[in-house]
Amino acid sequence: MHRDEGSLDWVLALAPYRRDADYLESLLSEHGLLVRRAAEADDIRRQLEELPGLIVATHEALTPEVLEIVHAHLVGQPAWSELPIVILLDRAAPQARIRAELDAVWPGSRHIYYQRPVATLDLVSGVQSALLARLRQRDVRDHIEREVELRRELNHRVKNMLASVSSIFAMTRRGATSLDDFTEDFSGRLMALANVHTAVFEMDGEALDLAHVADLTFKPYRSGDQSRIRAAGPSVMLGREAATTLALCFHELATNALKYGALSVPGGHVGLDWTVSRPDELLTIRWVESGGPPVTAPSRTGYGTRYLTAALRNLFGSAPSIAYPPHGLEFAVSGLLSRPSLNPDARNVLIDHDR
Repeated sequence: MHRDEGSLDWVLALAPYRRDADYLESLLSEHGLLVRRAAEADDIRRQLEELPGLIVATHEALTPEVLEIVHAHLVGQPAWSELPIVILLDRAAPQARIRAELDAVWPGSRHIYYQRPVATLDLVSGVQSALLARLRQRDVRDHIEREVELRRELNHRVKNMLASVSSIFAMTRRGATSLDDFTEDFSGRLMALANVHTAVFEMDGEALDLAHVADLTFKPYRSGDQSRIRAAGPSVMLGREAATTLALCFHELATNALKYGALSVPGGHVGLDWTVSRPDELLTIRWVESGGPPVTAPSRTGYGTRYLTAALRNLFGSAPSIAYPPHGLEFAVSGLLSRPSLNPDARNVLIDHDR
């Protein structure tokens, strides 16, 4: 077991005399305490590696070898740890000298001394109190570990976000014909990215429904009560990265429709639908425009189309299909549901969201 994985809720008994070891184990076990015994040097080292809640040591256990083994463990403790050690001394022992020696050789520990014979209630109460203090140390340890993990996660997310913004900037700059075009396109793409990240954060999870992704992305394209983009499909839960990628792709399609396609004229409409075929669980997403100006295939592939192709190929494992019939652009992509998303509770009921 790794040092930082200890439960800190058990007692390590160091008593070379079997009678003493039996007594300690029996006494403490009767009061619901878990006791492990160690006598040999290798066994003591192994038990210490598993992080005991505290040590109970008899006077006879305080040999130079044991003092050094415990010392090596104590100096290697993390900053949050202060190991309690209960020491049972004989009445005739030079207690002042022993205390001074242990204070010097066992740093980073709290020493609790009892003189034998010790009252059962006193010893049990002292051990229980020391364990409670140790468990509070465990809480501190767990809090520190969570904070470290959150910092790592934040660092990872910030790096990913900056990489996404950098890619969006480069893609927009290459396709812009003027500063105004660049500003408009870049702001729109950043807004689509921000909306999805906000939604994932507010849901306090790693998954987001595809319908919600579409709703967030198309919200800026609503005009009053008009519903010019309609979306329908079963519940499909997307992972964080998949949701972000699809939001940016939907934004690209909507922006293109607004500039050149169905949304560029009053009577145009867009239909977005997704289906999941059984039993292979193949997810298919379709974007179909209608009512717009006549469509012809472009003479060259724009940067937006290149982004869509690359992003969706990476997400679905296959490139999307793009067709340019005269009545409107048709766009589709398919892939196994297990690849781009996680959907353990998929429902077959269609959810029709007007945009």
